[in-house]
Amino acid sequence: MRKTQPLLYATLLVGIALSAFPLYWLFVVATRSNNVVGDWPPPLAPGPNLWDNLGRLFAAEDANFLLGMWNSLLTSAVVTVSVVFFSSLAGFAFAKLKFRGRNGLLLVILATMMIPVQMGIIPLYMIMVELGWQNRMEAIVVPALVSAFGVFLMRQYAEQAVPDELVEAARIDGCGTFRIFWSIVLPALRPGAAVLALTTFMGTWNEFLWPLAVLEADNPTVQFSLSQLSTTYYTDYTLMFTGALVATVPLLLVFIAFGRQIIGGIMEGAVKA
Repeated sequence: MRKTQPLLYATLLVGIALSAFPLYWLFVVATRSNNVVGDWPPPLAPGPNLWDNLGRLFAAEDANFLLGMWNSLLTSAVVTVSVVFFSSLAGFAFAKLKFRGRNGLLLVILATMMIPVQMGIIPLYMIMVELGWQNRMEAIVVPALVSAFGVFLMRQYAEQAVPDELVEAARIDGCGTFRIFWSIVLPALRPGAAVLALTTFMGTWNEFLWPLAVLEADNPTVQFSLSQLSTTYYTDYTLMFTGALVATVPLLLVFIAFGRQIIGGIMEGAVKA
């Protein structure tokens, strides 16, 4: 074991370096000017132009980057809270409650995951037109409030994390179904909910195709704003890298916030095993 530890640590360090280098290179280019983008060997030290690039980024009228950041933050937060709550509630019902048609309904939910997202864009866009939600945040939020994947994930986690005896004991003590879910099941599902929250927030934040279809340039999300930084005849790479750097910061903060819950869930599962 002692002989294998140095090799293991070296492999981990190489993996960390390969994973972190793109983010570092993103930061380096965001602090420099366009004339170094094609240099070889590429510069590895940060430059002095970060604040100038940030000023140009937020001053770009075509991109509306600050509004795009706010819209993405708002929609990602609302969608994440909704998906975690409803997925946990449905997962608890499918895992621990006995009712007719449970397995069939779960199969229907899983079948919706087999339909490519691209196939639903046109009918969903027609619905948004009928509702008058074009170029409004409701068109981004409402279709994503419930997730079939989230229901399946929380159902599988509740099956393992919540003993049947605990639910029965709570019911004997007089707790109703929702009280059992809120006071007993939901705290037990916290590690799984943290994973779901992280993946949902990242997915909503990085969504590009649907906002591009239903929104306009004056009311964008952050990915839409990033696409507006590149024009047909000229691409300002430092501006795009600066925008990508700023757009990455909320994802890092969310990962830091939920990472401890994820690690705690892994350790809890290891202790139970």
